Amino acid sequence: MNVYALMTSAGINIAICVVLFSLYSFLRKHPSFVNVYFGQKLAHKRGKHQDPYCLDSCLPCSTWIMKAWQASEDQLLEAGGLDAVVFLRAVVFSIRIFSIVGVICLFVVIPLNYYGQEMRHNSITTEALAVFTIENVEQGSKWLWVHCFALYAITCCTCFLLYHEYLDIMKMRLVNVTTSLSAPSYFTVLVRGIPWSREYSYSDTVYKFFTNYYATSYLSHQMVYHSDAVRKLMSDAEKVFRRFKLPMAVPQCRRRFMKCGLCGGHPPAFRRLASEPEPQRNDFGDSKLGRKECAAAFVFFRSRYAALVASQSFQSSHPMAWVTDPAPEPRDVYWANLCVPYQILWFRKIFIFVGSIALVIFYLAPVVVVQSLVRYDRLQELQNIFPFLKGLFQRRFMAQILSGYLPSVILMVFMYLGPPLMFFFSTLEGYVSRSSRKRSACVKVLFFIIWNVFFGNFLSGSVIDRIGTASDVATISTQMARAVPVMANFFMTYVMTSGWASLSSELIQPFGLLYYYFYRYILGYKDDSSYGTLTFPYHTEVPRVLLFGLLGFTCSVFAPLIVPFLLVYFFLANLVYRNQILNVYEQKYNTGGLYWPIVHNSTIFSLVVTQMIALGVFGLKQSKVVSGFMIPLIIATILFNEYCRHRFYPIFKKTAAQVVIEMDRRDEASMRMEDVHANLPSSYCQFQASCITLGQPIPVHDCESGNGVKV
Repeated sequence: MNVYALMTSAGINIAICVVLFSLYSFLRKHPSFVNVYFGQKLAHKRGKHQDPYCLDSCLPCSTWIMKAWQASEDQLLEAGGLDAVVFLRAVVFSIRIFSIVGVICLFVVIPLNYYGQEMRHNSITTEALAVFTIENVEQGSKWLWVHCFALYAITCCTCFLLYHEYLDIMKMRLVNVTTSLSAPSYFTVLVRGIPWSREYSYSDTVYKFFTNYYATSYLSHQMVYHSDAVRKLMSDAEKVFRRFKLPMAVPQCRRRFMKCGLCGGHPPAFRRLASEPEPQRNDFGDSKLGRKECAAAFVFFRSRYAALVASQSFQSSHPMAWVTDPAPEPRDVYWANLCVPYQILWFRKIFIFVGSIALVIFYLAPVVVVQSLVRYDRLQELQNIFPFLKGLFQRRFMAQILSGYLPSVILMVFMYLGPPLMFFFSTLEGYVSRSSRKRSACVKVLFFIIWNVFFGNFLSGSVIDRIGTASDVATISTQMARAVPVMANFFMTYVMTSGWASLSSELIQPFGLLYYYFYRYILGYKDDSSYGTLTFPYHTEVPRVLLFGLLGFTCSVFAPLIVPFLLVYFFLANLVYRNQILNVYEQKYNTGGLYWPIVHNSTIFSLVVTQMIALGVFGLKQSKVVSGFMIPLIIATILFNEYCRHRFYPIFKKTAAQVVIEMDRRDEASMRMEDVHANLPSSYCQFQASCITLGQPIPVHDCESGNGVKV
């Protein structure tokens, strides 16, 4: 690939980004798409409703860029929670470190690579990209020491920034824990593996066990039931109730704002129900209809410390019975997995592990196909098989598109199928909270794309290049060392195709638009209040950011030309994700910053892989002394990771007893503990529809001010 092919791919992706960004700036102002681009909460704040046919709504507007850029961390924390802030901190960290990498590599390393050996250079547009890589440096050159010191400088700066980021996020997590200690989950323990008895029900067994061993701290418990049919019935009842009840709030809006787009016109016929006696709460949690107890229960304790001790202790000499874990938040509970017998969870984990490996192996096939298209000389070989392609390859522009743009598009399309499958695997694995399920999917997707996009492309490209040679046996390190300068060209186009274009797609929300069109115009639902909002897709976006970080580290010293394209991606990512967190995605549950250890470990992994590749590259360049200098760097990086794991990670894994004891004492001194105990039994409601108090008014919105009043 030459510079012209790279610029062709860059031009195509820049044009796509400009078109989609402009389209978003127009669509976000259109009242019909406010539910897609502002979520359910902001969709109700449509006091200043614009005429969909006015000229102003037809012109793109870039004010959203400044609003997203100027949003403070406190605003992001309020809108998206600590997980969103941690994700954005990871993006900002990437901007900082790759800005340093860009200064070091673009002004020091690239000139050394370009003039690494005596040769006659062509014009920049026709120059092969290999002359900008370490492949152009002569064997045994003394300038390889500059590459070694550059890698030392990059590693030191990365570790320095990682340490301070870990320290800041740890403090933020401590603040988040102390401010959320009033949540019912701190008083609650999830119990699974309850022994079955012929004489007693599961509920009676739980009561007898905890009154016997936790007599002073046990408060009450709530069983989990097999009630899929009842849950679906109540969910449908909730939708019907909301559709009938919402128009009753219309008369509270002022008459002159009846055309604001929320209140509608004439009051519906169902308004007469308001004068009838309103039914009281009917909690199906107290009904025996359609219920069958599971071997799981939520147990409530009188203090946070008692719940903490119970959740972290073995309750029985049998490890598979009376298994206790900290309870997730009520909105975070994934009820479908609570009834899975605890004894078979390890079977599921084994099957999911085998299935994940099989999926990774299956995906090596499209990776090999992509690598067969990366090199232009391989494309020319296709003319012998398909003669009708000769005319196509004679056109320079089409040939550059096929070699510089098509392979990354094919790989990106195949990679889109991976995250949904991994998310499905995490669901089958038996996680009892939605946040832990998404975090597990994040880890699986990260391994999936690192193996297929990074190692798969390196190794498959090396194997294809070595087919037919006399010596095909080589170590992985040596193969990757030979492949890095060549594969860096493909990864530049992949960053643009999968990075820049994916951000534009994330901004425009094509699936959200299609779903809303189908929901509104095909199904005929006119009530936008029942249109659901989305949660942030951490399981797809976190791995993508970390993958690009891995590509940046491994190519920084050996093929530095990738760094500017990565910086463009990270700057756009910071802008786009800020806007999406503020306007599109709703915070329904969070992990309290548990994504940062994934970011930290992945960054350390990227550094170690880069250093091991450097060990092989310097060895191939016949600089054994320079290669030996990589060994202390690898050891120092691993030791730094061990220090951070012992210094910071325990805060992310467990809750400090000192914090919960002090909070218990403050609540007891202020007489608030009784109110907390009274609200605990109603916190975890398995049937969400049955938790609605029928007859209570739906949240009313002030049409004049545009501010929603949340009840």
